Amino acid sequence: MPHLENVVLCRESQVSTLQSLFGERHHFSFPSIFIYGHTASGKTYVTQTLLKTLELPHVFVNCVECFTLRLLLEQILNKLNHLSSSEDGCSTEITCETFNDFVRLFKQVTAAENLKDQTVYIVLDKAEYLRDMEANLLPGFLRLQELADRNVTVLFLSEIVWEKFRPNTGCFEPFVLYFPDYSIGNLQKILSHDHPPEYSADFYAAYINILLGVFYTVCRDLKELRHLAVLNFPKYCEPVVKGEASERDTRKLWRNIEPHLKKAMQTVYLREISSSQWEKLQKDDTDPGQLKGIKGSIETVTRDTSLANYQDTVNTKEHLVRKQ
Repeated sequence: MPHLENVVLCRESQVSTLQSLFGERHHFSFPSIFIYGHTASGKTYVTQTLLKTLELPHVFVNCVECFTLRLLLEQILNKLNHLSSSEDGCSTEITCETFNDFVRLFKQVTAAENLKDQTVYIVLDKAEYLRDMEANLLPGFLRLQELADRNVTVLFLSEIVWEKFRPNTGCFEPFVLYFPDYSIGNLQKILSHDHPPEYSADFYAAYINILLGVFYTVCRDLKELRHLAVLNFPKYCEPVVKGEASERDTRKLWRNIEPHLKKAMQTVYLREISSSQWEKLQKDDTDPGQLKGIKGSIETVTRDTSLANYQDTVNTKEHLVRKQ
């Protein structure tokens, strides 16, 4: 089993807290855990990695995909049924329409030999969408351990705070865990960890330092920064490939990449062009404005049409006034 410190970077505190809450495999864990933080703060990745690395029985469900009560409950039960029947190699599809049926079926599924002596984890990603479903759903999941009398923990992953979830009638309070945004030092460490094997770690770290110096003030989304790093790296190392500079010639490498990063500020971050278009733009050294010509023409036509319609309206009103 790999060390979690090498797999999950810059989230040591959160990983330690979750491991403490999970405890031993056969111990009763906390009934519900609410994990929140901004997008791309590592909530989903840390939770999935921890459960997979520790080899704990779990099901992961996205509440955006399961947008109705029936879809959500059936997805959970069928994934659990697949876990419990993995030894037999056969499983039947379960249908479920109400939360009462879910509790009953959940008790049956988790009575399997390979699940009854250990904690089962249900992870609900994008949990804020639960607020748009039936009123009894959230309180039910929070108390599922009590209702089903089973060793189960429900983890809610959300981008909004618990106070916006709490029902007015009150409910069982989950353990709340916050994932703060990554600092610039954290981003530097994480992105530098992705360096290509054909280049040295110091060379790629210098590139990431330049990238963050340009984009950190406007973008702190790890996924977006990782996308930008992959997209612009070939242009950064172009002088090295051509033999015009060495890996330590930072000034020359910066002069080569600077205009392209400025273009990226105008296009890629806003997703006004696709990645394939951006690669073509870099190869042809094209002005990004040329790729947005159609968009600009449409805006011009729309603006001209609106002005023409406005002028027609004014002329019609003046004609009616003169007629009166």
